[in-house]
Amino acid sequence: MRILILNADYPRFLSWLYRRQPGLENEPYAAQMAARNASLFGVADFYSRNFARLGHLAADIHINNPWMRAAWAREHGITISEPAPPGAPAARDAIPGWLQRAVAPFKPVLRPLARKVGLSPRLDAEAENILLAQIEDFKPDLVLNQDLFHIDTRLARRIKAIGRPILIGQIGIIPSRGEDWSVYDLLISQIAAVVHFFRGHGARAEVVHLAFEPDNLNVLPPAPPQNIDVSFVGAISADHQQRVAQLEAVARRHDLKLFGSGLHTLPASSPLHRCYQGEVWGVEMYQALRSSRITLNSHIDVAGPEAGNARLFEATGVGTFLLTDFKDNLHTLFEPDREVVAWRSADECLALVDRYLRDDQARNAIAKAGQARTLATHTFQRRVADLMQFVG
Repeated sequence: MRILILNADYPRFLSWLYRRQPGLENEPYAAQMAARNASLFGVADFYSRNFARLGHLAADIHINNPWMRAAWAREHGITISEPAPPGAPAARDAIPGWLQRAVAPFKPVLRPLARKVGLSPRLDAEAENILLAQIEDFKPDLVLNQDLFHIDTRLARRIKAIGRPILIGQIGIIPSRGEDWSVYDLLISQIAAVVHFFRGHGARAEVVHLAFEPDNLNVLPPAPPQNIDVSFVGAISADHQQRVAQLEAVARRHDLKLFGSGLHTLPASSPLHRCYQGEVWGVEMYQALRSSRITLNSHIDVAGPEAGNARLFEATGVGTFLLTDFKDNLHTLFEPDREVVAWRSADECLALVDRYLRDDQARNAIAKAGQARTLATHTFQRRVADLMQFVG
């Protein structure tokens, strides 16, 4: 089969990637794709390389990367307006933190309105036309769309009209209301509540979890010394109020190192300001995890009682001791207290940090068992095999 994976990157990551490699935006499409994949950020080319291992021809398109898109258009004789140089700030950064916190509970209801007034992520007409030209050029038998916001159901129907490929959509949160999801042959999510949402709207949906790519262990730099007692790597925002409360509790007692984005959404009184180490992406993120004796995890608020975020697999995949928030289904992914350790309250989290910082032997044994579980069960090779079973 010919399989195409569609993805979108955080604007902050794109700015970082192109700032650290000046002139990359002027390189050929293949060179920009190679640099994007070498960053190891997100899912990189982890899906496509594992589809290829099964004998399929697979490729990726990063739909909101304007410089990669422009390079592809130039190489295919398509005249386009040249994108602005890298480095423009993300529009979300201009939204005050208090406003982000106020609207967070209402996002599922507000998304359709936000799309209508231009506040929701979407592609402009030129970007849509280039994407459709890329799809027409590749002629996929199967399209895996990992961004149901940039590619809404209207655009998905235009994609479906190009050769009638099998169309799979993947998302980790409840999507926009009022969409007709029948265009998709299959919708997947790591969250069962999202799967139930799609099924309730008449669409076929299945639980497929996120994963770790074992090849990363072969290309990462040597493991750094574990000189960080407690770390957290990820976003803090109005969508992560439980996470913020837990991290602030840890920061008041321990020398927490915080890597990520969203600090501007917190009030100046938050102790997390003094913990902040900047943003890390891809390779640097994995190295920050490997530098940590303990790394913390806390799911986005809308995840409810379910575990399944990427950090579960990224942290354990590189062999770091993971202290995560308890979820009802955690035991289906890892064996608590043997492969990961779970906390149910901020006080319990603090007690567990104290305990495992003192007990190197127990901490290292759990980290080793967690890594073995991820490398055996939670790999992109396993996820791709599951997907192929679902599509027959």
